[in-house]
Amino acid sequence: MRIKLGKMGVFCFSSGMNAAQVAAFARKVEDLGYAAYWFPEARGGDESFALAAYLLCHTTKLQVGTGIANIYARDGVTARLGLHTLSRLSGNRFILGLGVAHPDNVEKTRGHQFGKPVPTMRAYLDLMDSVLGNATHVDAQPHIVLAALGPLMTKLAVQRTDGVLPYNVTPEHTAWARERIGADPWLGVEQKVLLLQDATKARAVARKSLAPYMPMYHYRNAWQRLGFSDDDLANGGSDRFLDGMVAWGDEAAIRKRVQAHFDAGADHVCIQPLHPEGKPIPDERVVEALAP
Repeated sequence: MRIKLGKMGVFCFSSGMNAAQVAAFARKVEDLGYAAYWFPEARGGDESFALAAYLLCHTTKLQVGTGIANIYARDGVTARLGLHTLSRLSGNRFILGLGVAHPDNVEKTRGHQFGKPVPTMRAYLDLMDSVLGNATHVDAQPHIVLAALGPLMTKLAVQRTDGVLPYNVTPEHTAWARERIGADPWLGVEQKVLLLQDATKARAVARKSLAPYMPMYHYRNAWQRLGFSDDDLANGGSDRFLDGMVAWGDEAAIRKRVQAHFDAGADHVCIQPLHPEGKPIPDERVVEALAP
């Protein structure tokens, strides 16, 4: 069943905020008219299902989505039951975004063996499906999306879930994904935004925000498919790469980038509001400026 979700969402790391700040920011996102609040499951950050429950309890109509929950963090049975529980208790406001994460986050952090991404995800979805008959009753079918970047995971997402949620992508990738999946499947994308007009400062913030992802081969492969060279990905990223990944400038410039994703076929764009001073908290000014 196609996801019925408004066009704009916010993607936010919560680790830089205390409990009251997280709740207040989620309520602000809701009050400003955004359709969804997305968050990651990063090393050293908050656990996805616990944070989702907290956000759902402090909002009334906002959709809350994991972007993404690491499939190595919990087995498929637990994920399915957690999905149904959060959906049932929130009026079906929870969206489960799943991903295979990256080898370091799986092997060094969790002590698991990192398997081939697509077969591992397929087996995980099979396990989730095996407990459907025993899952808690919900009024509507809960939604699952996959964090897909490459062609095979994108294909699996369309075959087995409700849509695709790529991260760290450009409008060119959005166009590629839409062409590959066809007109009907749901396509959501994340876009980093930075309300800062000084190029040197903006690129410094962009470089800092992208630094954790630069060694990860899934992202590097995706960026190279988009035409970024080894030189673009060296030394923290070229200006061309940084400008491609982070929409910085005034409100008009940022809106233009967001619209480029919609023009390329996105159903939903979740902005990640980078702080102009590089702080680990969202910039509420840009959230207000881009409010739907």
